Amino acid sequence: MGQDQTKQQVEKGLQLYQSNQTEKALQVWMRVLEKTTDPTGRFRVLGCLITAHSEMGRYKDMLKFAVMQIDTARELEDPDYLMESYLNLARSNEKLCEFQKTISYCKTCQNMQGTTVSLQLNGQVSLSMGNAFLGLSIFQKALECFEKALRYAHNNDDKMLECRVCCSLGSFYTQIKASMKIALQHGDRPLQALCLLCFADIHRSRADIQTAFPRYDSSMSIMTEIGNRLGQIQVLLGVAKCWVIQKELDKALEGIEKAQELAEGLGNKLGLLKIHCLYERIYRTKGQQQGLRDHVVKFHECVEEMELYCGMCGESIGEKNNQLQALPCSHFFHLKCLQTNGTRGCPNCRRSSMKPGFV
Repeated sequence: MGQDQTKQQVEKGLQLYQSNQTEKALQVWMRVLEKTTDPTGRFRVLGCLITAHSEMGRYKDMLKFAVMQIDTARELEDPDYLMESYLNLARSNEKLCEFQKTISYCKTCQNMQGTTVSLQLNGQVSLSMGNAFLGLSIFQKALECFEKALRYAHNNDDKMLECRVCCSLGSFYTQIKASMKIALQHGDRPLQALCLLCFADIHRSRADIQTAFPRYDSSMSIMTEIGNRLGQIQVLLGVAKCWVIQKELDKALEGIEKAQELAEGLGNKLGLLKIHCLYERIYRTKGQQQGLRDHVVKFHECVEEMELYCGMCGESIGEKNNQLQALPCSHFFHLKCLQTNGTRGCPNCRRSSMKPGFV
């Protein structure tokens, strides 16, 4: 079956599927899959089969076709097809509750930025990753992913993606409510503070600022009472982001300054990294170039202090899906860099590295 005939049969299957003749559509697509000699048509029909099996709840079959699709994408050697197939692989594993695999495949998608379809699929990648983090009960990371997905939906006027994100946020909210109930029953003040912070972040992500503020206030009250200064930094950053949404940039800066004071007192480099990133965003909006430059420099100083880069090639760690190697002295590098270097000592401190470990 050639290219033109493959295209006609795929379209025929779509028409049947859209008229609720699902089984007939599947039969047409399966015939195409067996007979086509066109790799691009094969990729497309596999996409149709993945979508159909997802909507029917046949997740094992969905995964089977996703694996076949990624093999076809590799054959085509097209980065756009590869990203789409990795996303389908992530979503298949998400449906089967293989959450660690989902996160891994989503990160692979994120490392393929710059392709033609990456801007269209970024929101779906963030949503799938958020659902995986939610499945693992890693609430803060889940919420960050949902916020990104919602931002992509709003920026691209993607109502379907917005609807799916809101459904996930509803599930997220339900789980946090259950956690809050348990915290109240057991008098667990730290958990209550965390739940209130999550509630506030959810309302902020939905631009419901007036509901978010009192939740942040309640969380801050408990965080202060129990002496959780890391939690206080998170609350202050959340409040600052609310002021940014309301375009009250001076009030946002006041909150960030308090967060910075706490982070510096604790030596919390990750908190400072987030703070300088938010400063950069505000000064860019205000058009204050000197403040912007200062915090860009401080951001990169934090990256260097945290050693979030390979000490050999100088590239940031985490930007690409590269294997890392940790040495006994606690320094770590890209595995390929150490292999290229060929030394048995640490390039940073020159200590012996006889028993490295993989990260």
